[in-house]
Amino acid sequence: MAVPPVTGPPPGATPDPESALPSVGARVLAFGSILLGGLTGGLIGAAFARLGGFEGAAGGLVLLLSALLGAGGVAVVAVLTLRAVGEWETSRRRQAVEQARRPGP
Repeated sequence: MAVPPVTGPPPGATPDPESALPSVGARVLAFGSILLGGLTGGLIGAAFARLGGFEGAAGGLVLLLSALLGAGGVAVVAVLTLRAVGEWETSRRRQAVEQARRPGP
């Protein structure tokens, strides 16, 4: 007696949980924007240090703090945006499943 091949999950198995993880492209774009925010913050800090007359370690500290502040601010916005996109996609998938389950007119 031949055993039929398994083609799907066993009966009564729960499907995989939905993931709110955004696409790889969105995460790469967010990472790039954080780096760009750090770079621009550092440039602003360098200009501020030059105009303020900071030299040596003080100028480097101003530059570093400005770069971290710029990257941190962009990171907050990027994380919030990625979460919103993930929730949007999850909501859209749920609506599509609900519409597919509804009987036609």
